[in-house]
Amino acid sequence: MLYRIEAGLRAEIKDSAANGLIQEMKTLGVRPPERVCTSRLYWIDAEISRDDAARLARELFSDPIVEATAVNESIYEDVGSRLIEVVRKPGVMDPAVASIRKALLDRKIQAGHIATGRKYLFFYGAESPAEDNELWRIARKILANECIEEIYVDRPAHIHKASGQAEFKLITVPLAGKTDEQLLTISQKGSLSLTVVEMRAIQQHFAAAGREPTDIELETLAQTWSEHCRHKTMRGAVDFTSARSARQYHNLLKETIVHATESIGHPGCLSVFKDNAGIVAFDSNWALTFKVETHNHPSAIEPYGGAGTGIGGVIRDTMGTGLGAKPIASTDVFCFGMPSMKNESLPPGTLHPKRIMAGVVAGVRDYGNRMGIPTVNGAVHFDSRYAGNPLVYAGSIGLIPRDKISKHARPGDLIVVLGGRTGRDGIHGATFSSVELSQDSEMMSSGAVQIGNAIEEKKVLDVLLKARDRGLFSCVTDCGAGGLSSAVGEMAEELGATVELEKVPLKYNGLTYTEIWISEAQERMVLSVSPENWPLLQQLCKDEDAEGTAIGVFGTDKILRLKFQGAVVAELSMDFMHGGLPGITRPASWFPAKPPQADTSTLDIVLNMQETTGLDLKTLGAARSNPALMYGPLLRKILNHPTVASKHWIIRQYDHEVQGLTVIKPLVGVKDDGPSDAAVMTPVLGSARGFAVACGLCPQFTERDPREMARLAVDECVRNLVAVGADPDNTFILDNFSWGNTSKPEQLGSLVLACEGATEAAIAYGTPFISGKDSLNNEYAVGGRAIAIPGTLLISGLGMIDEVRFCVSMDLKKAGNLLYLVGLTRDELGVSHLNLLTRVPVSSGEIPRVDMKLGKQLFKAMYKAISRETVRACHDLSEGGLAVAAAEMAFAGGFGARIELGRAPVPRTLPPHVVLFSESPSRFLVEVPPDRRQDFESLFAGLPHACVGEVSEEPVLRCSDSSGGLWIDEPLSALKEAWQSAFE
Repeated sequence: MLYRIEAGLRAEIKDSAANGLIQEMKTLGVRPPERVCTSRLYWIDAEISRDDAARLARELFSDPIVEATAVNESIYEDVGSRLIEVVRKPGVMDPAVASIRKALLDRKIQAGHIATGRKYLFFYGAESPAEDNELWRIARKILANECIEEIYVDRPAHIHKASGQAEFKLITVPLAGKTDEQLLTISQKGSLSLTVVEMRAIQQHFAAAGREPTDIELETLAQTWSEHCRHKTMRGAVDFTSARSARQYHNLLKETIVHATESIGHPGCLSVFKDNAGIVAFDSNWALTFKVETHNHPSAIEPYGGAGTGIGGVIRDTMGTGLGAKPIASTDVFCFGMPSMKNESLPPGTLHPKRIMAGVVAGVRDYGNRMGIPTVNGAVHFDSRYAGNPLVYAGSIGLIPRDKISKHARPGDLIVVLGGRTGRDGIHGATFSSVELSQDSEMMSSGAVQIGNAIEEKKVLDVLLKARDRGLFSCVTDCGAGGLSSAVGEMAEELGATVELEKVPLKYNGLTYTEIWISEAQERMVLSVSPENWPLLQQLCKDEDAEGTAIGVFGTDKILRLKFQGAVVAELSMDFMHGGLPGITRPASWFPAKPPQADTSTLDIVLNMQETTGLDLKTLGAARSNPALMYGPLLRKILNHPTVASKHWIIRQYDHEVQGLTVIKPLVGVKDDGPSDAAVMTPVLGSARGFAVACGLCPQFTERDPREMARLAVDECVRNLVAVGADPDNTFILDNFSWGNTSKPEQLGSLVLACEGATEAAIAYGTPFISGKDSLNNEYAVGGRAIAIPGTLLISGLGMIDEVRFCVSMDLKKAGNLLYLVGLTRDELGVSHLNLLTRVPVSSGEIPRVDMKLGKQLFKAMYKAISRETVRACHDLSEGGLAVAAAEMAFAGGFGARIELGRAPVPRTLPPHVVLFSESPSRFLVEVPPDRRQDFESLFAGLPHACVGEVSEEPVLRCSDSSGGLWIDEPLSALKEAWQSAFE
């Protein structure tokens, strides 16, 4: 019997969710109804009575104190209403279903089909009934995502039961005699993302074998050779030309990023560029793993699922590193379109940045919190060019015993799938991530979206760590992009394998053998297990309520054989799978645009400030003699910019203290709401040794100079680590390149320069790369043109700390302490936040440039100063320069600050507004007690530094020039309100 159960708030209880929907409709520009009623829907197919179903509704599906329930009828009076119901499409993962099924089993109830949904009733009133197009717009823009959900308007939802067993039919794909155009059509229709050159190589391989490929063989090669899995651009040959020089790379990644690590030769690098994550030494017994992944395209079309499986996937990278590391911390970095964008200005087929942002944050929040892993560091950057193609970077740090780093699959070992069951979610995920998005992506690539289940992954983690410590397996990897095809294919590269696909546990019937093999269903790991250990692992899985299944065996002949229902459906040479990809030389070029002309006139700046500050022209005119009238409001505007503004509303959704290892948290200060430069953790209980984690991100500079942008990103990451007390000589970094379509020479040219800049900075600072990832083709095709993201390089870093008790946070600590500006301030306001808001290339227009020799000296001196306890607070200078850093330190600590701009260390005399807002790198604002002044200054002898002010009791930020004229005179309350109100 199929029962429909409805649960929702009682009529007398205020429905805040309904009120929130009405506000969203107003924001969307749709006429809202007078009243909205919301409820949850559950469908249960079970042999139980209606009374039993009613009891389940009360006890399992609702809170009886505040909610009402109904079985096979509505809980609300629906006369005069319009109805919208939303349910998941068939085959889309629904984590709630697994929990419901387990709860029913606990009650001795066997259920068949289970589904969940949502119901909305809209009451408009008789005089102003709703139009159908209004309801559909509300449904599509606010209530549902048609990528994964079905919408029903004015009719109850129809629930699709699981399909029957798929009829087995071996499919071959004829390639012999096909022209290049025909080969490309086969690739496009099959969503293979293979080029003509690659299709031709496959055609020739099978022609030599005297047969045609099966569909699963072609799919396996597509996954293995995808840009997402193979990184064929970064690992390929490049012919680069620019206005000044020309050079060629045979392997771009190896000759830049990898070369940097090899040149540095850091003894702390234990395993780099060869496992699921980089591994570095922590102490004599333990090592740390670190990996940052991207999940950009899935997050663009289904933000919640895309981001959730992004963080879930990188956690599995940690679990699949060595013989399994324990995830102890997560990081997240996002790039979104501007929240203020109008709906009509968005590319067709895209979600609004606010909706993407809310879904992405919720996806990361729910996955990390449910697994009990703290999210401790991140950043958010906004630019309208990310509207069609947001970037979602998810990072995971793990702890692993140093004697568990080595792994290898062995001939005769069983191939064991551990964790979630396989469904249609994630079909063609790897190939989907290798092409650009368009307005058709939501529907054409909906099968590529995965939906995660954190609880399932937590059970897998528990089994994995216990099995590791008992020595029950010899090798492990995660089942991510490409599904089993990539996981088994990688583990068996030197061995070969035989897999019986019908043994793979399925979520439901109806999957073909190819779907089973390439599905990217989540929460799965693949292990190499000796036959004698298999019974022990099976029992451990049973004890932890996780599923483990042997699906095949590793061989010795380097042949991959796939079987289904007794038939051989694939027989591929491992040499061809992993070595048959044809190499090409890609052209790259770089001819930078001419920078805008500078405008150094204060009057002209004033005249462009009216819209920015909201001040009238009379007040702005008076600002010529009293600059504080203009620059105070301007500082508030910069603090209110979404990139600079507080991300407390995101951070507070994450648990950053679970596991009890976090020493310095993402928010610090007297009210725990100041922006920390880095997080600090002590991963080994009882040890005073720790590490800091931070990042660097500045894509706003890529268009002007990709090489310098990369140097700046490295500098910012290391600077953030040093600001809390990390050792710059024991610091390790990761690269994540997200770029546009690199088949365009200008896009590949900027990527080449970014690789070179990152390499130069890493070598100069002695910070080896330990892992990385690239995500290319981040463009959105619309109307015959492509909107490319700005070339975006995320640098993430780990810095070791001998004694965490010496670490410092950025908030001011005591009135009367001195304020030092460390580092050289230059006339570098190009592409600064001052430029961004005023739309005037004030001063020279030069972008910031890194003096890497000086930067390294400053970082070493700052590390010594913090280690010797001469520093009470330290904050790096980045977006917004000195003005923003001083404001953040002041309102975080609850103390004011007085700063004399004329004292700042500069190479030549600079106007006060340049000193205030220049974004020159390698700089810190530091709080030093008067009695430690001499010690502090001795550490920086010969380096640019100056005492520029002091901490004050009065809650005001006051910045003056050498003649005493005020340029900033703002109460901390006003600055903090601006900083915290950007997303209200």
